[in-house]
Amino acid sequence: MFELLLPFFLLVLFILILSILWRINARKYISSGTVASAYDAWTQDKLLERLWGEHIHLGFYPTGNKNIDFRKAKVQFVHELVKWSDLDKLPKGSRILDVGCGIGGSSRILAKYYGFNVIGITISPAQVKRARELTPSELNCNFQVMDALNLKFDDGAFDAVWSVEAGAHMNDKTKFADEMLRTLRPGGYLALADWNSRDLKAYPPSFIERLVLKQLLEQWVHPNFISINEFGNILKTNKNSAGRVISENWNSYTNPSWYDSIIEGIRRPFAIFSLGPSALVKSIREIPTILLMNWAFRKGLMEFGVYKCRG
Repeated sequence: MFELLLPFFLLVLFILILSILWRINARKYISSGTVASAYDAWTQDKLLERLWGEHIHLGFYPTGNKNIDFRKAKVQFVHELVKWSDLDKLPKGSRILDVGCGIGGSSRILAKYYGFNVIGITISPAQVKRARELTPSELNCNFQVMDALNLKFDDGAFDAVWSVEAGAHMNDKTKFADEMLRTLRPGGYLALADWNSRDLKAYPPSFIERLVLKQLLEQWVHPNFISINEFGNILKTNKNSAGRVISENWNSYTNPSWYDSIIEGIRRPFAIFSLGPSALVKSIREIPTILLMNWAFRKGLMEFGVYKCRG
C-alpha cells in the first residue's frame, strides 16, 4: 500500500515546496517599478537570452506545422505581424515606436528588413543597456528608458506604433492605448499583440481557473488581464483612432511556443549550466508557470490577441 501511495505523497510534497518557493519569490505587480525590477533581473542573469535568443515574445507556427525552430518562429512572428498589420506598406525611413521593446529583437528586425527608423522604449534600464549592446551601429535603432503610460514624445510623432506582449504589464489599459494613439500620426499604423483573458464578465472563471489566473498574475508581474474585445473597444473609442479596429485570436499560431520554451532548456543545457547552479534553479522555477500558461491558452482561459488600426 505504501509503495502505491508513495508517488502521490511525493507529488503533494513537490506541490507544497513549489508553493512555498512561489510565495517567497512571487513577482506580484505593485507598481511599474516592480515590472522594471523583474525585467532588470531577467536581463542581468541572461538566462532568457541564452535560452530564447533576442526575442522574449512567443513564436509564430503556421497551422499544423509545429516542427519549426523556436528562435526562427519568434523571428517569423515579427514578419507575420508586420504583414498582417500592413506595416510593410510604409516606406523606408518611416519612424516606428516600439513600446516594450525588451532587448531590441523586434526593433532590429524592423530596422534591418524594412528600413524603418525605430525608437524602442522599455521600463527596464537593464534591457535598454543590453539592447544597445546587441544593436549594430548601422541600424537605425535607438533605445530609451521610458514608461509606456507616460510617453515623452509629441503628438503624431510616429508613422507606426508597435507593441508586443507589453500591455499585460500595464495597470491602466486605457492610458496605454491613449499614449500609443496620441503619438501616432493621422493615418499611421498601430500593430499590437498581447496576452488577454477571455471575457471574464460574460464567462466567469471557475474555482480552478481563478487559481490559475492568480498565479499567472503574481508570477510574471501582471496587474490584470482583459479580453480581446475589451481592449479592441478601448482602441475603437479612442479620440485619436479612426474607429476601425481589427483584432484576431492567434492562439493556434502561438501556442506551441509554451512547450518549446521548456524544450529549449533540453536542447541547450549548456546555456543553463554555463550560468551556474542558480540558473538551473531559476529555470526550473519558471516551468510550472509556463505549463499553467500553456494550459490556460489551450483551454481558452487566455487568448493571444493581435490588433491593427489606423490613426
